[in-house]
Amino acid sequence: MDGARLEILWSNLRAIVTEQSKVLQRTAFSPIVREAGDHASALFDTSGRMIAQADIGTPGHINSLAFCGAHLIKLFPPSELSPGDLLITNDPWLGAGHLFDVTILAPIYHDSSIVGFTGSTIHHTDVGGYGHGAGARDVYEEGLWIPPMKLYHAGVPDRSLHAIIQQNVRVPDQVFGDLAAQISGTRVAAERITSMLDRQKLGELDSVGAEILVRSEEAMRNTIRRLRSGTYHGESQFTVPGGATVTLKAAVTVDNRFGDIVVDFAGSSPQSELGINVVMNYTHAYSSFAVRACLAPDLPNNSGSLAPIRVTAPKGSIVNCVPPCPVNARHAVGMYVPMPIMKALYSVAPDRILAESAGAPWPFHIHGHWADGSAFPNFMFASAGGMGARAGKPGLSATGFPTGVSAIPLEILEAKAPIVFLQRELRRGSRGRGRYAGGDGQSIKFRLRTKQKWILNASTGRTGDGPEGIEGGEPGKPGVFFVDGQAVNDVKKIGSSGKRVGVFSNFRALGACM
Repeated sequence: MDGARLEILWSNLRAIVTEQSKVLQRTAFSPIVREAGDHASALFDTSGRMIAQADIGTPGHINSLAFCGAHLIKLFPPSELSPGDLLITNDPWLGAGHLFDVTILAPIYHDSSIVGFTGSTIHHTDVGGYGHGAGARDVYEEGLWIPPMKLYHAGVPDRSLHAIIQQNVRVPDQVFGDLAAQISGTRVAAERITSMLDRQKLGELDSVGAEILVRSEEAMRNTIRRLRSGTYHGESQFTVPGGATVTLKAAVTVDNRFGDIVVDFAGSSPQSELGINVVMNYTHAYSSFAVRACLAPDLPNNSGSLAPIRVTAPKGSIVNCVPPCPVNARHAVGMYVPMPIMKALYSVAPDRILAESAGAPWPFHIHGHWADGSAFPNFMFASAGGMGARAGKPGLSATGFPTGVSAIPLEILEAKAPIVFLQRELRRGSRGRGRYAGGDGQSIKFRLRTKQKWILNASTGRTGDGPEGIEGGEPGKPGVFFVDGQAVNDVKKIGSSGKRVGVFSNFRALGACM
């Protein structure tokens, strides 16, 4: 295909899927989606290969969506679909690793034929069950598990599935509002694709997609070919909810003959009884992100550029867990996956990596009731620590890496629920010192302004040792989580008076606050 025309088509596809993502974000009900951008949108060919992703989104969702889309299209091939069908699942082992991440996928029809698929994954703040903590005993306690199904049949809602969802979540209006936002995004993308095909006088999308994928894969392989062949090792240790220490070991093998990279997590910690376990899709998502962010950040992120990167981990390890283990707080381990990979790549590409970052942001998931007894919608916000120093540049403060999720304005949160923020500021001096310093973390203090019962699920990490420096740089400071002025790191009961009582178990707080 002519290079100039291919560039025009590629720009069109990127613009379409980015518009889909913006429509989703602007119409979503949950602040974690609308304000923080905790979602991903992508375009697929008829065989389930991801052609393009939106310019906004999180790596864990984007690259997991590539796998989930392929799974759904294999289970529901084009011959079994009709115009107006809409597929859905939140299966952790098919998608992004926990029940909160709901994926939908819609076929795109042009002249009565399917020319591709468009889909999205977003973090829903309510799937019933335990909530966003690490304390459930298995995945069945964690919430509603939706297998691959049709949410719509030829444009008609599946009433049974809608009723099941409605009955199993605490705030159905919010859940169906976020699902409607996902549906709106797919409809916009489908309209834009068919319009582009008409405008460009194309009868199908697969040939364009194939050209993009071939070029993306070859460009990625050429980048890897410039590295020195060999196997390089990295290791990271960090504390997780409950205070235990997790070890991730990564052996990164570079083969510059074929342009392949294999990341092997053999020797990493076994899966945990806590809900911090990571499915392979999510491990692969952040592994491939680490490799591509270091080596080829400007290449299109699609099935082509992901093809040269293979990820393996022993079954039953914490980064390749098996059902029915709990997974709701999988980010508490999964977002550390890039750290040992970057340490390994430091041996072969030292000018392209950064030192360890604070790791997973601390999410706070709260649900309860207003003073009049009515339930307020589940909401979630996350606080990020500092980013590691880069080669030749300091790290960014209070910036989530590798997630890329934005901070939610405090005014939005205070309007959404009876929460009052007393403090939010940079934690000066928490960075690791060196030739280039890491970024500072932040300090946040809040309380609930309700006499009704409320539940807080918080997943913390790195409360033992701080992130490591590199080339002699100092480590950053560890995090500390306080409840009523007392540092909490495991199962504890706390209380300051009859007016405020809490029970903390794996960072699940239940209490009433005056």
